[in-house]
Amino acid sequence: MHGEYKVPGGKLVVVDLDVEGGALRNVRVAGDFFLEPDEAIEAIDAALEGAPANTDTAGLAARIEAALPGSTVMLGLSAEGVAIAVRRALAQATEWSDYDWQLIHEAPQSPALHMALDEVITAEVAAGLRPPTLRVWEWDSPAVIIGSFQSLRNEVDPAGVERHGVNVVRRISGGGAMFAEPSSTITYSLAVPQSLVSGLSFADSYAYLDDWVLEALADMGIKAWYQPLN
Repeated sequence: MHGEYKVPGGKLVVVDLDVEGGALRNVRVAGDFFLEPDEAIEAIDAALEGAPANTDTAGLAARIEAALPGSTVMLGLSAEGVAIAVRRALAQATEWSDYDWQLIHEAPQSPALHMALDEVITAEVAAGLRPPTLRVWEWDSPAVIIGSFQSLRNEVDPAGVERHGVNVVRRISGGGAMFAEPSSTITYSLAVPQSLVSGLSFADSYAYLDDWVLEALADMGIKAWYQPLN
């Protein structure tokens, strides 16, 4: 089994392993990270060898941390990152490069149409009717977008949005309200198969799916960072 995980803001962790009798066997951890002393990589492999295959991410990370020499220095790597790579191997997770992606970047659309497209594209990708899709949104009018579980009454001032000509729409995903307007908001959405985030927690999947944006911005000289869910 083979699993990979790009540590957010860090390096790539690669794990190859077998499962025999419900336990991890022949575990080998590799990647483009930096690790001192050299023996630490052997300690990581040994810590994972024989671990029950149903051990969760926290349990695997704890085994690794307990086995590392006290002088260990990790750069671009973490015990949790290795553990996630293991879980992704066990879940037979797919990688970004396993797919032919579709890019959608159309002319500005209405807020209501954006919400409808988001729902339809997500459903089609989930059903296997469309490849994984990156869609860049352009807005034709200002809007407040509330999360799927938010209360309209508690989040929006009806008189205010009417006075300023702001549309109010509800998206299919959770989270808080956001404001968007033409030419001043960069919005995108990813619709991906479940297998791309297999082995990741709900919170970790957000950081994993956003990491490419940070790298792209860094290539343009823009220092950006990921803000975790709050």
